[in-house]
Amino acid sequence: METGKTSNRVVYAGIFTAIAASICCITPVLALMAGTSGIVSTFSWVEPYRPYLIGLTIVVLVFAWYQKLRPKTQEEIACACEDDAKPSFWQSKSFLFIITVFAGLMLAFPSYSHIFYFSSDSRNEILYTDQSNVKEIRVTIEGMTCEGCEAHIESEVSNLDGILHVKADYESANTIVKYDETKVNLEEIETAILSSGYKIIK
Repeated sequence: METGKTSNRVVYAGIFTAIAASICCITPVLALMAGTSGIVSTFSWVEPYRPYLIGLTIVVLVFAWYQKLRPKTQEEIACACEDDAKPSFWQSKSFLFIITVFAGLMLAFPSYSHIFYFSSDSRNEILYTDQSNVKEIRVTIEGMTCEGCEAHIESEVSNLDGILHVKADYESANTIVKYDETKVNLEEIETAILSSGYKIIK
C-alpha cells in the first residue's frame, strides 16, 4: 500500500533527524571506538541547528503516530478488505515504537555520552607532587558541543603522566589543567588536546 510506504518514509526521516541532532556528540564516541580522532569535531557546526532538528524529529514522529493511530477512512477500509495480506513488521506499531525509543535515545545522547569515557580523576587522585611544581593553565578550545566532548578531552589529557586534574567545559569553551611541570609540559598538554580532534584558540 502507498500509505504504508509513505509511513515508512516518515519514520526513516525521524531516524535521520534524530541522529543528525546529536551527530556532533556521537562522532567523538565513534572516534574513540575506532581509535581515530581526526573526525571528532567534524560535525560541530551542526550544534547551532540542534534545537531545530530536535523539533523536526518530534514533529515527524508525532505525525507518524498520528498516521498509525488515526481512524481509517471508508476508502482505506475498503482497500484493506481487498488486500488480505497482514501488514509487515516494518509497518507495525511495534516497529514505530522501537524507532521512537531509538530516536529518544539519540536525542538524549549528549546528556549521557560522557559514560563512554573513563573518569579523568580516577587515576589522578592518588598522585602526589611537590606543590611548588604544580601549575594550572586555562586553555580555550574550539569545537566542544556537549559533555561527551568534555569527557573526550579530559580522557586524552589525563592519560599524560603528571596530570593532577583536568576539567573541560563546553559552555565556556575552556579547559583547566593542573599538572606537575617536572613530569609534563604545556606543549605535551596542547598536543594531547589537538590529538583529540579539537582546536586550541590562542
